[in-house]
Amino acid sequence: MNLDGARKYHARMQRVLDYIDAHIDEDLSVDVLAEVAAFSPRHFHRQFSALFGVNVYRYVQLTRLRRASYRLAFCEDEPVTRIALDSGYEGPEAFSRAFRRSAGQTPSAFREQPDWASWRETYGSINDARRTIMTIGFTDDQVKIVDFPETQIAILRHRGDPAAIGDSIRRFIAWRKQTGLSPRTSRTFGILHHDPETTAPEDYRQDLCAATTQIIAPNAQGVIAGSIPAGRCASLRLIGPSDNLRFAARFLYADWLPRSQEELRDFPVFIQRVSFFPDVAEKDAITDIFLPLK
Repeated sequence: MNLDGARKYHARMQRVLDYIDAHIDEDLSVDVLAEVAAFSPRHFHRQFSALFGVNVYRYVQLTRLRRASYRLAFCEDEPVTRIALDSGYEGPEAFSRAFRRSAGQTPSAFREQPDWASWRETYGSINDARRTIMTIGFTDDQVKIVDFPETQIAILRHRGDPAAIGDSIRRFIAWRKQTGLSPRTSRTFGILHHDPETTAPEDYRQDLCAATTQIIAPNAQGVIAGSIPAGRCASLRLIGPSDNLRFAARFLYADWLPRSQEELRDFPVFIQRVSFFPDVAEKDAITDIFLPLK
């Protein structure tokens, strides 16, 4: 298969992944997905397995359970029964059995104290499958130079293994609920002090942030006041899954920056989560990446 043919083939499979994301609560049978890809149902199952290393039934199941895990961990007000029904199960018992087989914990135990190491081992196959064909490409004209205004923020500092950042996110969500700083009314930022690909887990640093001008009272979660300074930034918008920002950051640092002849100022790269999973389908998530410039 030549390069152009491979791209077209992968584009058809990409349509399948996007369709699964957008219709996760609907019928996702082999016949339906084969039609989306414009492949024969007779061969589609083997084609999918050969390309992604996981069969289509398992991929759909893991995608549903992964979304359920986010809702269990980060949406504590949602009843388990509702999450079970939205995940395609007839009731909480069947959902609990499937979730436990997959994640190694019952839904209630995961909601109480997620085992993120087991979670990554289980659901990493979804990201691996996506990366098989999602070699994200960016161009210079997608980068905008913006004057970012000084922004007062509340900060929860995550220190240590990036695999455990889910626990920090849970603490930050709890604080935001206590203070009424909903993502709908308070912008969500992240300051990326280190690259997880090149930093020892114990040395990794990332700040979880919410825009606010209110006084930050002493709190059990350890949230403190801070700011993102004003200044010029190169801005790049990423649409789609944002668990791994490596491709976008690498493009800015290794490709765009040398060609632009711009110089960096002394502040870490930071992001704004404009919309994020599971509030929207992963393919519709929006993340703006800011590279501070002199």
